[in-house]
Amino acid sequence: MSVGDEVREVRLPQQSLGTAAARNLATTTKSVPQMQEISSRWLLRMLPWVQVQGGTYRVNRRLTYAVGDGRVTFVQTGERVSVVPAELGELPPLRSYGDEGVLAELARRCEQREFAPGQVLATAGEVADRVFLLAHGRVEKVGAGPYGDEAVLGVLADGAYFGDGALVDGEATWGYTARAATACTVLVLTRADVRNLAEREASLSEHLRAAAAVPNQRTNKYGEAEIDLSAGHVGEAVVPHTFVDYEAAPREYELSVAQTVLKVHSRVADLYNQPMNQTEQQLRLTVEALRERQEHELVNNREFGLLANCDYGQRLQPHAGVPSPDDMDELLSRRRGSKLFLAHPRAIAAFGRECSRRGLYPDTVEVGGHHVPAWRGVPIFPCDKIPVSESRTTSIICMRTGEAEQGVVGLQQSGIPDEIEPSLSVRFMGIDEQAIISYLVTAYYSAAVLVPDALGVLENVEVGRWR
Repeated sequence: MSVGDEVREVRLPQQSLGTAAARNLATTTKSVPQMQEISSRWLLRMLPWVQVQGGTYRVNRRLTYAVGDGRVTFVQTGERVSVVPAELGELPPLRSYGDEGVLAELARRCEQREFAPGQVLATAGEVADRVFLLAHGRVEKVGAGPYGDEAVLGVLADGAYFGDGALVDGEATWGYTARAATACTVLVLTRADVRNLAEREASLSEHLRAAAAVPNQRTNKYGEAEIDLSAGHVGEAVVPHTFVDYEAAPREYELSVAQTVLKVHSRVADLYNQPMNQTEQQLRLTVEALRERQEHELVNNREFGLLANCDYGQRLQPHAGVPSPDDMDELLSRRRGSKLFLAHPRAIAAFGRECSRRGLYPDTVEVGGHHVPAWRGVPIFPCDKIPVSESRTTSIICMRTGEAEQGVVGLQQSGIPDEIEPSLSVRFMGIDEQAIISYLVTAYYSAAVLVPDALGVLENVEVGRWR
């Protein structure tokens, strides 16, 4: 063949049946429809579920006096940060103060300051004449250790405040040194600014005077109203009288709902049910998606989700950013009888890296035939519903579970009409004019934290740092 001649493909006539045509007549071996969204859903499996009749669950507790340990919310406009005026009511001296105009003026008097890592905000022993509102960053509370060395007493993060006692106590001093662990953006409100405004606003002056004059309520270390007892006495000592006071307005949890309408064409349901039932497979995948959403809500819902309902006193910050064995020990020490950790898989990997760096090898425990990592005998379950932020930080949850243990419980109502699983129903809704069959798929659920120390969260855990 000379150069330039075209090469033409020679096609021979088809001599046998093609595979595409053959599949139309063959009975192939098929799998059921697969779904990548399905996860292990350990939270749903490990929570003890409480039957809730009437759709509402009331958590009765002993009377607890508010101690003002909330968080402060800020608004950021470019590099400018300001505090939401009503959020100043989180400070104990300003709690229940309702003059919005005065709070707005106090918010305007807050001075924004930037601190570099290692810079000291307040020094132990010096006069405390201002309150610090931490808009962004991490601050370490440093004090003297038992042997005179320096010790980190605690770590504060976004939304925290300290020094609030200076607003009502002119002789207050700092009991620790506050030092920036990272770059920090802080709003500072001085006692002088507050007193200056109080001289012009009688309502603020009276409120601060009342806040300073109110004696401390007799409480136990958990903030609950004290029960008077006598022990170790001899002779005819007078035995104290007491009673157990309850919260007048206990919290009630209403069952939440997740729903969808599944539609299946009647022609599909009639003609394409072999070798597997199309309606059953559609329903199976829909229920799986509904359960995934249920677990997501139990973690992230603003009303009853675990992350949002953790008491601020039970929220910890990692001392070095990455999740370390020390941080996990601190999280465990905040409660008795911890049953489980929940962490994003990337957080578990970060914890494993830190253990390997220290030459530690976490144990594993067997749960339901599965071997899962554990720390101090408490299993660490993966949960991809815990969010990872753009800055590659996440949270690790630790909890005690069960009503008998005053822990965290899941809420459901079994026995509902057309139920196919506990608290999950599928109702036939009819066939429309286009011959489409509709089913209403519904799941009812919620979660309750019976006492604050049943749930703890290690926040702002870094999962993208290798060192």
